[in-house]
Amino acid sequence: PIKDHQYKDKHVGGVTLKDVESHLWVKEFAAFLKKSGKLPIPKWTDIVKTATFKELPPKDQDWYYIRTAAVLRRIYLRQGVGCGALRKIYGGRVNRGSAPHHHKDATASVLRNSMKGLEEMKLVAKHPDGGRMITSAGRRDADRIASQVMAACQAAASIIDCDDPE
Repeated sequence: PIKDHQYKDKHVGGVTLKDVESHLWVKEFAAFLKKSGKLPIPKWTDIVKTATFKELPPKDQDWYYIRTAAVLRRIYLRQGVGCGALRKIYGGRVNRGSAPHHHKDATASVLRNSMKGLEEMKLVAKHPDGGRMITSAGRRDADRIASQVMAACQAAASIIDCDDPE
């Protein structure tokens, strides 16, 4: 859970999003978005596919919160990222039968609506050069969730060490 280095030895400041595992942070931030109730959820989330090459919509009921948290993480890591770049990131391989696979971009409406929702929550704002950038409130919330994930990982690591019979 803690990335490649020991947190205590290398860092002087606080915990940031870059210090924790991405999947743990995304799950925790999705839970935070769901609990806050401020993220507007489109009506079509139960029937829409996330890309044209997908056959079915996502099975998880909270998939929109998870995708929005992942989008915020991408914006945190790379300021100025827009809908087109996110479409490439969340795209995948289209099944063409016996023909070779080709890359296909993800659906723009899901990404655009999640970015608009994050803007309404004041977590991201429009970048002057195009795309979106994270706001100070968004950075604060992201780093707060990262510190909670780090504390939970360290607590789990200490429990594992304490149970060791050696």
